[in-house]
Amino acid sequence: MAPGDLKPVDDHPDLYYLDTGMYDVEGYGSVYIFDTDQPALVDTGIGTNREYIFAALDQLDIDSLAYILPTHAHLDHAGGAGFLAERYPEAEVLIHERAVRHLVDPDRLISGTKSAVGEMWTYYTEPKPVPEDRIRGLTDGETVDLGSLTLTAHEAPGHAPHQHVFETDTGVVFTADAAGLYVPDHDEIRVTSPPSQFDVHQCLDDVSMIQSLDPELLCFGHFGPRAYNEQLLDGYKRSLVEWVEAIRQRRESLSDDDAVIRHFVDHTELTEIWGTEKGREETKLNVRGVLSFLDRQD
Repeated sequence: MAPGDLKPVDDHPDLYYLDTGMYDVEGYGSVYIFDTDQPALVDTGIGTNREYIFAALDQLDIDSLAYILPTHAHLDHAGGAGFLAERYPEAEVLIHERAVRHLVDPDRLISGTKSAVGEMWTYYTEPKPVPEDRIRGLTDGETVDLGSLTLTAHEAPGHAPHQHVFETDTGVVFTADAAGLYVPDHDEIRVTSPPSQFDVHQCLDDVSMIQSLDPELLCFGHFGPRAYNEQLLDGYKRSLVEWVEAIRQRRESLSDDDAVIRHFVDHTELTEIWGTEKGREETKLNVRGVLSFLDRQD
């Protein structure tokens, strides 16, 4: 797929996958569209390439959305919510109850994102606030009726305390970032461990929760859908543990945290997957998240 491409999800009528071209990395910006009785959007991208979403909805002859469903408040998943709410005034924005205030007043979210993503902020646009009367908080286990199918929200706070994964009654699970970053070219999952609320113990529980749902299809928050495979998620759990342990050990042997970050940036393999700029910045982000977690453990 190329940025702006819209593709039906195999064996799941009325479900489509859109690549928004986030960070100029092909496939990174996954947005999912339900062309159902109550049309809905799962995740919104960072807002920068929102025209791709508008065009995809026009292509599907969807001129009114019932729901906008960001999986969590991080701007690569929720940054376009305000723009979409403005374009589709009938839509209700549904997100984890802890995230509502961040979309209504995104100032703290913007500040935190700028601090976290560093030079990658140039790819973002400042989000438009979602009107308070257009947004509602979801709780764990709550359902959303799309007419021909139902979504159930499951809390998954390891990556962020305001994160849900969504499960359909047709065997699809939208993993948000709870199952890591799937890399199709390698058929493997890479760790995502952003500051400042990453919790590896809860991440492991979140992956086990997804496995317990026994889905047919995983719709990853980045790089699109992949048929469910329990061993793939087992591998991700091992990667989480090994990643945190590697950073803990490196911290013990180096002089300061900046040296730890430089070490992992200098040895990252992510540049081979996502290019030099994104690969290095993603590594910085992930190391800082683990260092914050280790600080809290101490």
